[in-house]
Amino acid sequence: MAEDHMRYDILAQEALRGVVRKVLAEVSRTGLPGEHHFFISFATRAPGTRISEELLKQYDKEMTIVLQNQYWDLKVTESAFEVGLSFNGQPEMLHIPFAAIKSFFDPSVQFALQFDPATVPDEREADEANADAATEAASGEAASEEGSGEKVVSLDAFRKKP
Repeated sequence: MAEDHMRYDILAQEALRGVVRKVLAEVSRTGLPGEHHFFISFATRAPGTRISEELLKQYDKEMTIVLQNQYWDLKVTESAFEVGLSFNGQPEMLHIPFAAIKSFFDPSVQFALQFDPATVPDEREADEANADAATEAASGEAASEEGSGEKVVSLDAFRKKP
């Protein structure tokens, strides 16, 4: 079989995460319609995920939240969403990148999306990508100080490694 240079698996996952983004953006504007509510599972240690240390101790790898009756301040951006929830009577703000989502389920209409964890970079890959990006930025700054006009950015750090 030919090698998939287009990375259709990643493109499909990104498109499906776009469905979640669009749904949450609509809910942030108008609230939950009818009986709709969501179970969202996500990787707690995915890059960009921000939850309290207390929650991270309880949910070391994965966590599922429910957006139904008691949530607040739902904000949606292109790359993530933020929501307030209560855990054991304690209010918490969670910041969850769409790339960290592992599943999305709306039981009111039996709609479910399952995301391939292989398309979510693990912590080690994210650290390597961040280190490579920092190296690129530092070399880019040095090049611009020398007066070179064009900047070349390598995307190798962000490609999935075999």
